[in-house]
Amino acid sequence: MVAKLNSLTDVLKKTLYFFDGLSVDEISPYVQKKMLQDCSTEMVAERITLCLKQHQCFYTDENGKWRLKLQGFPENDHFYAMLIKRQQPMALRQIVSNSVAKRKRIRKLAEEAALIPDGRFVQLDNGNWGLTEWNVESEQYSIKHLVIKALKLHQGGLSTQQLFEIVNTWRPTSKPAVQQILNKFPYFERVSSDVWIYNQPAHVLYDDLIKRYLKIIQKQKNKWQNDRQRWTQKTENLARQLQEIGAAQKEAAAALAQRASIVEQYNHLATQLSEKDLLLNLRKKEILRYRHELERLDNKANSILYQCRLWVRRAREAESEVARLRQSAEKTQNSLEGLFSKLQQYKERDRENKARLAELKERYSTRVAELQTEIVELKQKLEKYQDKAGLEERRLHQDINILSNDLKEALEEGEDLQKSLRLTQQELARVQEEKLQLEKILNRPLVKLVSRVSTFFGW
Repeated sequence: MVAKLNSLTDVLKKTLYFFDGLSVDEISPYVQKKMLQDCSTEMVAERITLCLKQHQCFYTDENGKWRLKLQGFPENDHFYAMLIKRQQPMALRQIVSNSVAKRKRIRKLAEEAALIPDGRFVQLDNGNWGLTEWNVESEQYSIKHLVIKALKLHQGGLSTQQLFEIVNTWRPTSKPAVQQILNKFPYFERVSSDVWIYNQPAHVLYDDLIKRYLKIIQKQKNKWQNDRQRWTQKTENLARQLQEIGAAQKEAAAALAQRASIVEQYNHLATQLSEKDLLLNLRKKEILRYRHELERLDNKANSILYQCRLWVRRAREAESEVARLRQSAEKTQNSLEGLFSKLQQYKERDRENKARLAELKERYSTRVAELQTEIVELKQKLEKYQDKAGLEERRLHQDINILSNDLKEALEEGEDLQKSLRLTQQELARVQEEKLQLEKILNRPLVKLVSRVSTFFGW
């Protein structure tokens, strides 16, 4: 088979067919030679484990080694026989299109999904199917595993020369390389002077010890790396602190130099300021003298201006007072004229009111006399009406007494009637009871018979 294998499952089938029992760690290097070169060792081991668990053609023995199941499925036996016969890879479509197979009505072959879990078949990248036992590339495997395979095939043991010859048939090597492998691993035991056998329990124990040792080494390595990282960080921190201290010293020196220059500048400026202060004091004294003079002149001018303003204000107030008095005089004159006219009007109205009052008095006197006469007449009529009302009231009292006597008599008669009614009702109830008793007596058969006989004879 010149073509390459199609999948990871096919690579695992080839590897486990040749060695018949490997762990995942031992399979991983051979898988990475064929595929998954870009993946890490842990990822490759994880994918190999997943693939081994998914397919039924792989199983583990009592030592935890993975093996290949070569029994296969019965429905694929015909395809296996055809491949054995042809000795070359074939595709499923070639078998289906074969006219001989159609004439013999060979049962339908399993699909590719049924061939994948069968340990006898592998699929190539061109889609053809071949046998796992064909063209095993033994030269890719390590000398150690080839030696293990040779010793497994010969349980009684082999000499170094025999091992070299067998391994050399699978992969070109040298006798010292084989001897070195035998001396290196403790699970290759020397039975006699030059006879070697393979101790599988020792191999399992050796692998277990190697794993533990590697774990311890890894832990120690991680610890050393952590310590190294910690010390590196400390060194970096110290170097950083040293740099900061150096920078601080440089800054301090620069600050001192700057301070010295600032002090010198300050002294120079202080001398200049003292000279300027002297000049300023002289100038201030002169300015103060000028200011006092200006203030004195301003005060004098302000006093003159104030007097002028005072005279102007007094003149204006006098003028305004004269104008106000004139206006008040005019208003007073106008008001007096209005008052005189109103006084004349009031006098005329007073005369008119007096005439009206006299007329009203006359009318009132006549009206009072008329009302007095009417009052006398009304009093007389009222006395007459009162007399008539008294007579009518006495007559009505008499009628009321008569009616009350009649009502009492009627009530007494009503009570007598009620008593008689109750007696009558009692008598009626008694008669009805007697009637019922008589009806019961008459309803008896003997009484009915007697009554019929009496009516019949006319008694």
